[in-house]
Amino acid sequence: MNPESFQRGNISSPTMFLLLGVSSAYRAQVTLCLFFSLIYLVTVLGNLLIMTLVWLDTHLHSPMYFFLGHLSFLDICYSSVTLPKILGDSFSPQRTISFVGCITQIYFFLCFGGSECMLLAAMAYDRFLAICHPLHYPALMSKKMCHCLVAVSWLSGSFSSLIQAFLTARLPFCGSNMIDHLFCEVPFLLKVSCSPNAPLNKATLYTLAGTIAVGSFLLTLVSYIHIIGAVLQKGAGTQRAFATCTSHLTVVSLFFGAGAIVYLVPHSSSSKEMDKVLALLYAVVTPMLNPIIYSLRNSEVKGAIRKTLNRGV
Repeated sequence: MNPESFQRGNISSPTMFLLLGVSSAYRAQVTLCLFFSLIYLVTVLGNLLIMTLVWLDTHLHSPMYFFLGHLSFLDICYSSVTLPKILGDSFSPQRTISFVGCITQIYFFLCFGGSECMLLAAMAYDRFLAICHPLHYPALMSKKMCHCLVAVSWLSGSFSSLIQAFLTARLPFCGSNMIDHLFCEVPFLLKVSCSPNAPLNKATLYTLAGTIAVGSFLLTLVSYIHIIGAVLQKGAGTQRAFATCTSHLTVVSLFFGAGAIVYLVPHSSSSKEMDKVLALLYAVVTPMLNPIIYSLRNSEVKGAIRKTLNRGV
């Protein structure tokens, strides 16, 4: 469908949006399709491997790996919200998405993203208890507590995304209905909205998203401040324990860093391509990197992979 067909008009409830994507050149589309297909394959297989290892290997039946298994499941869901649609649009002459489909994509994208934020905070809290309170760790991080933290992560992400999707669905759209992005995301829908209360809507939506993202980031930050203090105070014993935190810190830095740049830093019209690259980083690339990071930087996961391969041989 030609972008010119989406003319400006008095539209209060659009039925369709046009996603402009990255490039309309054929070679670029082929390259991007292969690139995204490879990323999606690695994401699904890598996270399925982590989930399988956590399930089968008794050495990984601990709270840290319980959370890691849920993180891997979240990563598969998170990337599946956007990547299949991006792949389908790679060769499609009509890069359109229905209004209902757009709002649905926003809901699940925010749901899985918010749940991942909270789960990363829960993993930081787990490492805090393990390093700063090792004697009380088994009692404090019981099986019941692990399930409660995972449930809170899912519920908080679901509740926040439901409100944001509802508010976004009620925005009036009287512009061109063209979204200069790879998928439906709240900041880009706000740009094409003609609501007279746009600043208020924007503040409400960003406050809801910020409560989850900033709150979980602060919990993670406080946990690691205490962890680093304990490592510096207690010496070599806790330094070895701190090695288990490096994978988590790397994942947190990638996920929160790219998201903060897109949502918090003001952008000019000339930074549209950079916005797309950063969105791909936290929406597509990070879920792929998580199992790789945990596999390469965690001796227990590497040991479980070796044992699984030896059994296969």
